[in-house]
Amino acid sequence: MADRVAYDEFGLFHENAGEFGLPYDEPPAVKRSSVEVAPGRHLSALVWGDGPPELVLLHGGAQNAHTWDTVAMALGRPLVAIDLPGHGHSDAPAEGSLDVRNNAGDIAAAIRILAPDAGAVVGMSLGGLTTIALADDHPEVVRRVVLVDVTPSVEGPGAAAIVAFVNGPESFADFDELLARTIEFNPTRSESSLRRGILHNALQRDDGSWVWRYRRFTDGASARPLPTEDLWAALGRIAVPLMLVRGMRPGSVVDDGAEAELLRRQPTARVERVTDAGHSVQGDDPLTLAQLLRDFAPAP
Repeated sequence: MADRVAYDEFGLFHENAGEFGLPYDEPPAVKRSSVEVAPGRHLSALVWGDGPPELVLLHGGAQNAHTWDTVAMALGRPLVAIDLPGHGHSDAPAEGSLDVRNNAGDIAAAIRILAPDAGAVVGMSLGGLTTIALADDHPEVVRRVVLVDVTPSVEGPGAAAIVAFVNGPESFADFDELLARTIEFNPTRSESSLRRGILHNALQRDDGSWVWRYRRFTDGASARPLPTEDLWAALGRIAVPLMLVRGMRPGSVVDDGAEAELLRRQPTARVERVTDAGHSVQGDDPLTLAQLLRDFAPAP
């Protein structure tokens, strides 16, 4: 049997700070909160800071709220990072985990409780698609939109690599096996950051093996294709300021054509290209992303 691996959810922030040169005098003020979004179903979130949350952060598919840790530490502002349905510590969704319309309803319910006055919703990848649906179906909770490396056209080599990683083995004999696969699919990231990410995003079972916390993209209803044209139309209806943050390294899922289509439908949108980031801008270059968020959605 594999050895047990120690894990303290709130004991790794010094690593985030050290990797990106952030000051670290004491652990940040952050707690885990759970809210009921439907009878018997709850969403979990990380609540940062002590004041009314100014931002809502939504992670990508197969991720969890901790993907935003370094960004949150760099910002130093009250905010909420929510685990999407079927991810992290949140309960399974009413429909498949890729059903962004239903997921948006759950997120709206959580925002009304946790961050009713937030100035912006920031969504990366699947979280970005959910943000588009959220702005369309529940505009009262969305005052600004930030899409991190995603448009409704999710395709190309970057998207294929993501799906291949997510739909890989269902379990791993030990932590080293899981880490090796993660490094293989994330060659530009440091081993320490990937190790930290796994600890936040996987569970060690009693027999010592490991499984991911998220629901795989091929489980039943969640394998249905995303409604691309529906979401493009929804994006065109967004009536609040919008910013696209696009990673420019290999692995990004936004190409020039998708960027042009976004600007055709939202001519006043702001587009920022991050040279030193791929799809996971918050992981590759969190300090640049934090500065962009600070500028686009300033503190009240």
